[in-house]
Amino acid sequence: MPEITLHSLRHTHASMLIASGMDILTISRRLGHASPTITLGTYGHLIHGTDDRAAKIIDQAFGNGSNRVADSGKKP
Repeated sequence: MPEITLHSLRHTHASMLIASGMDILTISRRLGHASPTITLGTYGHLIHGTDDRAAKIIDQAFGNGSNRVADSGKKP
């Protein structure tokens, strides 16, 4: 069985939070990094699929989805 260190548990902690969709700023704070840039540099390769999610959000905002902004009754 491989040795489990505090450092490996720290990486597991961060990886699990990223996999669950937690924002990078919160993860950075939990790890005690001086900047989210450090967190992104270390764990950025684990962040996937966010471009598809962003496209769906914008699609819905412009009325191509079920939650149309124009149907909200608010005037710009």
